Amino acid sequence: MDKKKRNDHDAKGDRHRTRPLLWGYHPVNEALRARRRRIQAVYLAEGQGAARREAIAAVCQAQGIAVHWVTPEKMRSLVGHDRHQDVAAAVGDYPVCSLEAILALDRPADSRWVLLLDQLVDPQNFGAIVRTAHCAGVQGIVAPKDRSAPPSAAASKASAGALEHMPVAYVTNLVAAMQAMKARGFWIAGADRDGERRLFDADLRGPLALVIGGEEKGLRPLVKRECDFLLSIPQTGPIGSLNASAAAAVVIYEAFRQRNALK
Repeated sequence: MDKKKRNDHDAKGDRHRTRPLLWGYHPVNEALRARRRRIQAVYLAEGQGAARREAIAAVCQAQGIAVHWVTPEKMRSLVGHDRHQDVAAAVGDYPVCSLEAILALDRPADSRWVLLLDQLVDPQNFGAIVRTAHCAGVQGIVAPKDRSAPPSAAASKASAGALEHMPVAYVTNLVAAMQAMKARGFWIAGADRDGERRLFDADLRGPLALVIGGEEKGLRPLVKRECDFLLSIPQTGPIGSLNASAAAAVVIYEAFRQRNALK
């Protein structure tokens, strides 16, 4: 590539600094693959070991997206830290969808499967849960608008880019969303330390909504009351409970195991 083009980080390219930035190889690569949000420009750091960056540049060229090769110092200045893996992108807002859009996804009735997050605020936990949910085939994630982690660049990085593929809806009232899902034939199962059903004894097949509580207090009382049943994860030892993302992974994959056992 022509050196002048590789160093094309002039004033025109710098205009993208005021726009939202994704950073990290996987978030940018998955955003390019998913094509769910607008990408104005991609920034790639110069230097050795650039095979992955060259591959991203080729995808950008095919999609008509501007590529700016910048110095490592410039990349750090753009992103604000060193955790960018030599890749960043100026992007449009994350394409949040509606609850109805998630429920309307074309799936056989018995494979309908949604994850609800009750005031989970940490972007690392959110990203880790999104990654697990995506890998297990969950069709969408629903969270309340208040006190929930946003679909930020940090969350996308924590999800290894899975957030770029996952439909996410933020609703005004999570209990109302649960009621709407019940009306559509979903069973609502909440993960709770004191749940009356052991996770491995519960039937998690069919239309299902799993509810994971927030980091500090777990499920709120009204949310817990709206669940059809509560699931407890068996454990030993003196620690009170699992981390929210670890608990979500255990519950999601037990449901995955059951739902795929006969396929």
